Amino acid sequence: MNTLKKLIVPMGLLSVLCAIPTMAQITNRVTFDAPSAFYAGNAKMPAGSYTVSQPDPDNNLLLIEDANGSHSVFVEYVVAHSDTPHAQSDVTFNKYGEADFLSAIWVRGRNSEMQILPSKLEQNTSKAAAAEKHSLSAKSAGQP
Repeated sequence: MNTLKKLIVPMGLLSVLCAIPTMAQITNRVTFDAPSAFYAGNAKMPAGSYTVSQPDPDNNLLLIEDANGSHSVFVEYVVAHSDTPHAQSDVTFNKYGEADFLSAIWVRGRNSEMQILPSKLEQNTSKAAAAEKHSLSAKSAGQP
């Protein structure tokens, strides 16, 4: 019986830790319209309509793809938690001069955002200028 009790506690803790990454997952897709070109990772994406999805929920990778599938890129992210749920879905960019870099994605109703890891290009660009943050409205699956 003592052996069983010793196994239950670590298994319970393990199940809680496994559930934490799922809190920031995109259940289906997030869509947004970019009025100008932007960088996602090291890839320059043209203005247009985009879909963000998470092909593998076990990895912290997002697929950013334009509406016709001609431009796509995988980007890594980390989860940043908030005390309150976000009121709407949106995407945030860091702007350095004329260059926009995708920096975060919020899904409406979630208490966490997906912060895109800065690419080498963004890290180098940030040395020359300070970032100005700006956001665009997005829609997540099931959102009117």
